[in-house]
Amino acid sequence: MTTKHSASLFGRRLRDARRQADIPQDRLGIQIGLDEHTASARMSRYETGVHEPAFEIAVKLAKALHLPAAYFYCEDDDLADLVLAWGRLPKSERKHVKTLIETKLAGKLGK
Repeated sequence: MTTKHSASLFGRRLRDARRQADIPQDRLGIQIGLDEHTASARMSRYETGVHEPAFEIAVKLAKALHLPAAYFYCEDDDLADLVLAWGRLPKSERKHVKTLIETKLAGKLGK
């Protein structure tokens, strides 16, 4: 069923991340610097796709939710999961994972 403003990809990912973090809309909005009287309404508009925030706001949301901002924009769910996993990896492990992926790709391209 389609609603007047179906949730955008950004909105769906934001809602999922906020719920996973167990943070109410108003508190998340206030945490990123929105006015306390409008924070809940603005967050609701972002989540439902009525409005999409500027990238700077998306970065603040990502930081507050402890995830990479790229997560909000991944069209592919598997890629979104990979972006989340990447964000959780210590920087010392990222180089190793990147090397594994590059090696795997080089093997596929060389065949």
